[in-house]
Amino acid sequence: MMHRRQFLGAASAATASGLLGGLSLSGLAAGEDYRALVVVYLNGGNDGHNTLIPTDGAYTDYQASRANLAISKNSLASLPGTAAGHSFGIHPALTPLVPLYTQGRLGFVVNVGPLLEPSTGAQVLAGTVRRPPFLMSHSDQTAIVQGWTVTDDTSGWAGRGLELLPAHLRNPVSAVTMDNNRTLVLGRHSPVSFMPPGGSRYWGSADLAHPETPAAQSINRMAKWQFANAYEAEYARTLGGALSDSTLFTKAFMAATSPAADFGTDDRGNLGTNLSALASVLPVFRAQGLKRQVFLVTWGAFDTHANQRGSDSTTQDAQLAVVAKALAAFDATNRANGVDMNVVTLVMSEFGRTLRPGSGGGSEHAWGNHWFAMGGPVAGGTVHGTFPSLVLGSADDGDPFRNGRHVPSTSSDQVGATLMQWMGLPPDQFNAVFPNLVNFSAKTIPLLRV
Repeated sequence: MMHRRQFLGAASAATASGLLGGLSLSGLAAGEDYRALVVVYLNGGNDGHNTLIPTDGAYTDYQASRANLAISKNSLASLPGTAAGHSFGIHPALTPLVPLYTQGRLGFVVNVGPLLEPSTGAQVLAGTVRRPPFLMSHSDQTAIVQGWTVTDDTSGWAGRGLELLPAHLRNPVSAVTMDNNRTLVLGRHSPVSFMPPGGSRYWGSADLAHPETPAAQSINRMAKWQFANAYEAEYARTLGGALSDSTLFTKAFMAATSPAADFGTDDRGNLGTNLSALASVLPVFRAQGLKRQVFLVTWGAFDTHANQRGSDSTTQDAQLAVVAKALAAFDATNRANGVDMNVVTLVMSEFGRTLRPGSGGGSEHAWGNHWFAMGGPVAGGTVHGTFPSLVLGSADDGDPFRNGRHVPSTSSDQVGATLMQWMGLPPDQFNAVFPNLVNFSAKTIPLLRV
């Protein structure tokens, strides 16, 4: 028999179980304790080696290992100071993010990825440690880095964490996706809310902004139908939840103010459109008195096996320019809206790329990668973690063919636990949300100030 969690996990229109009746946009009051985690997921495996580059002596190793993929040192956007034993620059397309780093609002986490236990390159090559299954598979690593526990549990770490927050921090519409990707925010016992830009105001001829109209009344009556058959009853509950979500989001967007910042445009999924819409409603959600929310925004085509460099829209160079513009505008809007200290944005991907270039001017699937976080609570202006050697076949390389597939030195679970602790997850619940953390002495990293 299909359980309710399984049914809702597969439904294309995610819901909040219809628990929104007590929320209203009238009489908005400022939320005293609102926190939102925004996860921007770069689909396909962004090349971290060309995202964050050392500019000291290690640049020589980078240049020798990367060959035709190496970015000229003179063209890098320099980051101030030193961190993790190096001076750094970032991809020139990410130049709009340099002021955020300088202001201490953006920080990197280097060589991060899924781990079952602390591991080194030598241990991986010798087979003396357990590795996550299906390494270098896009779908499997996306699922695992977003929270699959490699059992029969297909929920995500943010979804599980939200369910285990103290009762006073829980609220409906807490797990939200802006498209049909949902693993990260799917809980064990709760569904996901779907929030497209602008909301889903029109259901056919029904305008959810005007529930008094005949068409809107008809669809609301349909959502309340009762059935004896379990499958029909579940369908009605799912419909009711989706309708409640859509009504709430419609009203939120109607109360929102469009951002003044330029989020840019693109032809690969409208990252700017999604982040602009999200930025507009975050202050509305805070004013509603909501406490905790996680938003998943998936974008890009970073599986750059060929033609990774260049001006074509499919290159990493072009896509990082889209990412930088949208993120800079998102941060500027959050500051203008007064929610700067309420929002943390994590930029992650399923795995990194090989240090050694592949054929055709691209790179192959690897393991460890460089992520970054942005926002007022971030301990920015620095690089967290242990930066790997950029010599092919180094001690960090877990590839027997010396292609530069770095074994992560920071677990993705440690990053997730850090963020969920900021959201209010008690440390005694870490292992329930991140089962592999039982093997790590350090459960979190110093990524956040508060």
